Formats: sequence, structure tokens, C-alpha cells
Amino acid sequence: MHPSLLLAFDFDGVLAPIVENPDAARPLPRALRHLNELSTLPGVRVALVSGRRLDDLVRVANPPARALLVGSHGAEFRDPLGDAVVNSAPDEAQAALLAKATAELEAISARHPGTHVEVKPTGVVLHTRRAERPAAAAATQEALDGPAALPGVHLTHGKEVVELSVVSINKGTALRRLRSITGADAVLFVGDDVTDERGFAVLRAQEGDVSVRVGPGETQAQYRVGSPEEVVTMLGLLVDLCGE
Repeated sequence: MHPSLLLAFDFDGVLAPIVENPDAARPLPRALRHLNELSTLPGVRVALVSGRRLDDLVRVANPPARALLVGSHGAEFRDPLGDAVVNSAPDEAQAALLAKATAELEAISARHPGTHVEVKPTGVVLHTRRAERPAAAAATQEALDGPAALPGVHLTHGKEVVELSVVSINKGTALRRLRSITGADAVLFVGDDVTDERGFAVLRAQEGDVSVRVGPGETQAQYRVGSPEEVVTMLGLLVDLCGE
């Protein structure tokens, strides 16, 4: 009898190369093919766990029909039937705090060309990837000194993003929920950014789980690969191993 396996992947920088325009990101063709193959194997569940909004993730990732999807670092879930669920909607006070943080980030962005603000169900993000480096650095510092310091705001400082959440949700809590949903005996999680480290930390505590970091940087992951192209190679090996 096959054990129950949960194979979870971040999207940007893992299944898809990082690109300057996030709207143009697409999974590598062989990555998508292997994900579809894995999603049909008995005892295997595939999940995408992203910081993107759920609707945005679906649009760019073209995920397998049976894949579990997690957006906004765990604030949004979608089951294989396509139902969207907000995992932890902000209460009245949190909604007011989110509105304040959003207004402050939008004011910062207006002063620094090339930056933009994205609002999510429980948070708000300042994106700086398209800005010139001096503008990006200045906007980031203003965000860290200003709205990120508001009481009740949870900060995640990732690759060219400053994300502020009013609900304590992260990829670690998302992986715990996915394990509960699937009843998985073991979990693999592959990520590439600071936002994935909380997921790696959760898996370190569970014997039999595996964590993989894509690219450079300090990490709590057990293993490392160099690029999304190497993730494709790993996916091919998983197809062979899980299909036996």
C-alpha cells in the first residue's frame, strides 16, 4: 500500500522562473507536465502554496485539476472542486488596521515610481521589482519604518516585496492545514524565499518530511537545488519514484 504523500510547491522561483513582470510568469512546461502526472498517482496529493492572491495564482499557474491551492500565504484555500475559502478573514479592528496600512503603503508607492501596491484579503504588499534600485530601497525603508511598525501588523520582508498582514497566517500554518486536510503521512515542500522559511521550519519538526530551498540564501530547508530547471529534474524523479 502506498503511503499518503503531500507534495507542495511555491510557484514563483520554483515552478516558474522569476520575471520582472509578475503577470508574465508561467510554469516551465515540463514542470507543469510532471505536476499533472503526479496529481494522478494513487496516494499523492499535489499542492501549490503561494503568496499570490488565489485568483492570480490560478491564472498564471494553470494548475492540475486535482491540485490543492493556497493563496496569500494561507489566507485563501481552494479544494479540487474549485471552491475558494478565506481561511481567516479580518475582524472589524483588523480591517481598519489593514485600511490604514494600505493607505500608508499607497502614499509611499506614489512617491517612488516603479513600485506598486497589491491588496490581499488579510494583508497588503509593496512590490519594488520594477523600480530603479534607489527608489526601491527608499520605498522599502519607508515601509519598514512606517506601516510595518504599526501595532498588530505582521511583517514579511521577501524578495523585492514588503508584505504586511493583519492576521497571523504564514506558509507554516498553511502546511499544517494541508496535512490535516489530506491526512498525509509525509510532506515535501519546495520554496525559494524568506516567506517559505516558516514552512521549512514546520517540516523540520516532523520525521519523514522533506524541505527543499531553490537558490541561494540562508535556510532551514534540508536540501537545496539551484534553479527552477533543477526543480523540473526533481519532479521527474518524483514521478518515477511515486509511480513505482
